[in-house]
Amino acid sequence: MMTYGVGRRTSAVQSPDLLFTPQDRAASASAGTDLASLSELKECIRTALLSRIDPTVAGSMPRAALRREIAKLVSEIATEDRVQLNQLEEMALAADLSDDMVGLGPLEPFLEDEAITDILANGPFDIYVERSGKLEKTAVRFRDAQHLASIAQRIATAVGRRIDEASPMVDARLADGSRVNIVLPPLVLNGGTISIRKFSKQGLTLDVMTRQRNLSPELARLLEISARTRLNILISGGTGSGKTTLLNAVSQHIDRTERIITVEDAVELRLQQPHVVQMETRPPNIEGVGEVPQRELVRNALRMRPDRIIVGEVRGPEAFDMLQAMNTGHDGSMTTVHANSPRDALYRVENMVMMANLNLPLRAIRTQIASAINLIVHVERMRDGVRRVQNADEIVGMEGDVITTRQLFGFHYGGETPDGTIEGSFESTRMRPDFVVRAARFGLERDLLDSLGIGEH
Repeated sequence: MMTYGVGRRTSAVQSPDLLFTPQDRAASASAGTDLASLSELKECIRTALLSRIDPTVAGSMPRAALRREIAKLVSEIATEDRVQLNQLEEMALAADLSDDMVGLGPLEPFLEDEAITDILANGPFDIYVERSGKLEKTAVRFRDAQHLASIAQRIATAVGRRIDEASPMVDARLADGSRVNIVLPPLVLNGGTISIRKFSKQGLTLDVMTRQRNLSPELARLLEISARTRLNILISGGTGSGKTTLLNAVSQHIDRTERIITVEDAVELRLQQPHVVQMETRPPNIEGVGEVPQRELVRNALRMRPDRIIVGEVRGPEAFDMLQAMNTGHDGSMTTVHANSPRDALYRVENMVMMANLNLPLRAIRTQIASAINLIVHVERMRDGVRRVQNADEIVGMEGDVITTRQLFGFHYGGETPDGTIEGSFESTRMRPDFVVRAARFGLERDLLDSLGIGEH
């Protein structure tokens, strides 16, 4: 229920046709009123509408009911002011106004579009989205920088955080699980940025990734066996390369009887096993106290009787504690790291262990890495927008002071099609991995060798 006018009240109008979809929004732009006129009209109706709505009541209403109420009010206001609007335009205005009141304003339709994976607002007037791995600029815009800031504050408030000039950066998680980063002036000069990374409502499996040509059936089988035989796996790649997606897919092959502890900055993993404990870091409060970093959570996870520990991404001194976990009976643990190649991933882990200020000699650090990690899987988003597994390398051991690796699979570039799609193949090096002995204990030795194209030896 919401109040409008003087002493008048209305209940939700039960008109199912007034539930507005993202496709309808696009159609409304060409339904008789040009975008500039519609924008001016929207501002006039917005002003009239806000004088008739109780924001407190509106904020507590279900989204669908609020849109129906606003659609009815828009129609009444248009009639009173003798404004010519067709039904589609009225519905578009109602959807936009309700998104402004309780949603993410002009970004809301992109959240509903499952084809979009990233939403990037570079200031109030430049909004980009990523579809099929490629960025495209949209015609959508905020009214002004203040409009963007108000949406940013709504996001932060919903997760108990604060964002303003004194605290102009925030990482948060939306209600649907999407990850959002916000930066406001004075740290940026364009009025503020909002970056949203969406996650598929239906988690990808290795089978689906195979059909999408992210990897081959043989490589998928290798990763499945690696998870089932409790290898410690490090997934590396650049920003947006699909590390977390691949980690989710591989983790689905963990035995359902195992107790899994996950540690993340913002919860993104969606494990399907029944015995999962998810832990999330906590930033400092407005007084600068109360922070709980990843390292503390990883240490605590070791006291929770885990069968496996999965760290969403190592980016600091918690790398040392993660290696300790891998080396102390928690086989099958997994994590991701930002890196440009498998070798770079090892250097990154070295540097992060050094951040723990343990004064360990470099050889001791590398020895621990070599004994802790069994497999490095490197993923990359290529220029055609497709995310592909580039390498699957086994860590063999040490030669002198150098960690040695053995490539098991690699992606071989084979050219491009006229539409820019990269062609290539995922090829096994036919090298026999050391962990074939472990696979034999699980009855998977033949499957492992077959996936590598080795056959019986």
